Amino acid sequence: MKRLFLPCRRSSCCLAAAWALALSLSAPPAAAQTAPSPTEVARYTGLHAAAHSGSPSLIERLIADRADLNSRDANGRTPLHVATFARQRDAIRALVRAGADINRLENDRYDAVTIASVADDEETLRLLLSLGASARQVTSRYDGTALIAAAHLGHDGVVRQLIAAGAPLDHVNNLHWTAVIESIVLGDGGMRHQATLKALIDARANLQLTDRNGQTPLQLARARGYREMVKMLEVAGAR
Repeated sequence: MKRLFLPCRRSSCCLAAAWALALSLSAPPAAAQTAPSPTEVARYTGLHAAAHSGSPSLIERLIADRADLNSRDANGRTPLHVATFARQRDAIRALVRAGADINRLENDRYDAVTIASVADDEETLRLLLSLGASARQVTSRYDGTALIAAAHLGHDGVVRQLIAAGAPLDHVNNLHWTAVIESIVLGDGGMRHQATLKALIDARANLQLTDRNGQTPLQLARARGYREMVKMLEVAGAR
């Protein structure tokens, strides 16, 4: 099983494939991230509309009129979540500087850091972290982290940013997978997943933590025929 899903430009496709895999492994179901739909966007007013369009001046006027910085739409998204999905970095700055909760979770338990990480949006992630967002939160119905989500998608640049920001390297989610394990079992063994695994190894992630069947990362990589990953894990184990 050398490819679990085809690479895609839309992270939602990859998350859907990961969900299907999790279900096939008898894992509990969980929802992927849900960006605002065109219908929802059309209905937005106030700060949600300003955040999506990326208008700092409008945001400042609404805040001056005492708009609720952490108001929620039907899916629990705050204006900050909406701005993150839309990659509206000026709006993010304006909201955070006015006091918006940068670490708040929406209904599916995603924060802005995880939203940017799953989208492979390194620039927005860098901004969020510089504004004080945490890389350590437990997010999603998988009880995971932004690091785990980025690792399974092979977003190696995001992974390096999160590691530098103090993301927990060895967090185990409710599928009993770590970031190292997800880079293997939900990866395709290609260059970006290899770079992701290397970043985790270089950061001294625990390579002995097993999945719920007692399989180590090395055993999982061997079973999938991921030769380069096997070499990396073997060298790391020999240190």
